[in-house]
Amino acid sequence: MSLIKPSGRKGPVSGKAAGRRNNNNQIYAHALPIVFSHPPPTRVRSLLGLLGFSLTKVEVPQCQGIFDEATRSVWVSSRNDSTLLWRRGFFGKGDLSRSEPSWLERQINARQAGGKRLTSEEMTSKRRAERKQFKIDRARAIAAVAAEAEAAFANEGRVIVPALSGPSIPSAATWKPAPRPTEPPDTPEDLEHLQLTLPEAFFLMWNLNCLTVEDPLTNELMSIQQIWIAFQAAHLSPPLFVSPRSTPELQFDNPFLINYIVYHHYRSLGWVVRGGIKFCVDYMLYKRGPVFNHAEFSVVVCPVYEDPADQEASSIDLHHSSPFAWSWLSTINRVNTQVFKTLILAYVTIPARSRVSLDVLDSPACLQYYSVREVTVRRFIPARMRD
Repeated sequence: MSLIKPSGRKGPVSGKAAGRRNNNNQIYAHALPIVFSHPPPTRVRSLLGLLGFSLTKVEVPQCQGIFDEATRSVWVSSRNDSTLLWRRGFFGKGDLSRSEPSWLERQINARQAGGKRLTSEEMTSKRRAERKQFKIDRARAIAAVAAEAEAAFANEGRVIVPALSGPSIPSAATWKPAPRPTEPPDTPEDLEHLQLTLPEAFFLMWNLNCLTVEDPLTNELMSIQQIWIAFQAAHLSPPLFVSPRSTPELQFDNPFLINYIVYHHYRSLGWVVRGGIKFCVDYMLYKRGPVFNHAEFSVVVCPVYEDPADQEASSIDLHHSSPFAWSWLSTINRVNTQVFKTLILAYVTIPARSRVSLDVLDSPACLQYYSVREVTVRRFIPARMRD
């Protein structure tokens, strides 16, 4: 990776922002789901430490998800598991949220706000109901004034013209709806689930051993080999869910393999990897996570065939596998430069079939035959780079 640091915006931090940052440091204190706990020091533990024995405990949570082939993702329905995976590494995305699975909190806050946070449909319905009630109250006030005039004529013989305006007749400027009695808001049902991409799910299973995946057809836990083959089969056309009785024809240029290699590469180097479709790239790299700062680098995955003949014979049309035009590169680089991000082209070398047998694709051991090379692209801006 290039040592060039992207130019970023820095400014003074207000007291409110500093407090929010301290709160985030406590909530997102762990970079991964696994936690290393150190027992308090004692005389016996100090002696064992001098002898070379480590008393550090490794706490590995066990989260559970279900494989969904249609969306090429793994769904985590448990609220506790979703919160844990997001707060310890920023894995996944809420299917009803932009990133963090916060749909339930938003619904509760909206109900506790007492009508201060309404949708456009709710606001329209509220205005119509108030307008209808205003007309009813105004008609009642006019009828009451007319009744008083009739009573005065019948009892006293005085003729009084009923007024259509005045302190007793509500108008649009003076009328206010009667306050509604406050009722305790009920807690809505949580309809959101955490959606993990296939690279994220396999990284949590294979590297951290903190995620188990169910078969959507049998509701049984899948083994690592079954998951490895099923994730590759999800990218075949047409999609075919893989059962233990069938094995699809695997290929070295499977999109799952290419994307997982890049994801694993940067995750193993300590970066928080998120999707980058918002900036027309494949991945975004964060130092700590999206709640702390913006992504500093954007990554475009560029597959490269070791043997060009394999690309011609392949039935998979890999994205960015063919040379792209300079106009496309200039456009992508300009978009990311304007948001203060450095563009990285991650070239993944696909092994040749003549050198490696297809049988190695049955297990993750095939990853040793791939390699990743990085090229940093920086846009030249004469007005900024004169110094």
